[in-house]
Amino acid sequence: MLNIRESTGADAGLIVRFVRELADYEKLGHEVAITEADVLRDLFSATPKVFCQIAEWDGEPVGFALWYYTFSTFQGRSGIWLEDLYVDPSQRGRGIGKALLADLAQRCTTENLGRLEWAVLDWNQPSIDFYLAQGARLGTGWHQCRLDGAALLALGNL
Repeated sequence: MLNIRESTGADAGLIVRFVRELADYEKLGHEVAITEADVLRDLFSATPKVFCQIAEWDGEPVGFALWYYTFSTFQGRSGIWLEDLYVDPSQRGRGIGKALLADLAQRCTTENLGRLEWAVLDWNQPSIDFYLAQGARLGTGWHQCRLDGAALLALGNL
C-alpha cells in the first residue's frame, strides 16, 4: 500500500541516499556533494528553504520529491519547483511517481499556487514520456542558466 508523507529530520540519510541514486541514474553522480548536515540545515531548520515528501510502499521508503517555492512575476503568484523526483527502479510502474506529482499538484491547488515546474534531461525519454502522460508540456525557447564554482565566486566578489 502506498503512503506519501512529509519528511522529517530522521530522513536526512535517506534523502541523501535517494539524491545519490538519482544522480547515478542521471550519470551525474560525480557532482553530488550533499551531506546529511546539508539536509538538516536546509530542510529542517526553523526557516526551511526546501521541502520533501517521502513515498512509502508497505512502510518501506521507495521514493521522494524534493521541492521549493518559486514566484512568477508574470502570474503574480508563487509556484513550486520540483528539484528531484525519484522512485526506486524496482518499484516503478506502481503509480508512485504519479502519486508524488499529484501530491504536489494538490498542494498547488490548495495553496492557490500558479504552477508546478521541473526540468528533465533531454536524453531521458522514459521520464519525458511519463511527464507527458501526466499532462505536462515541454517548454521551448528557454535555456537553463547556471552560475557556480569559480564563476559564481568571481561575480559575487565584485
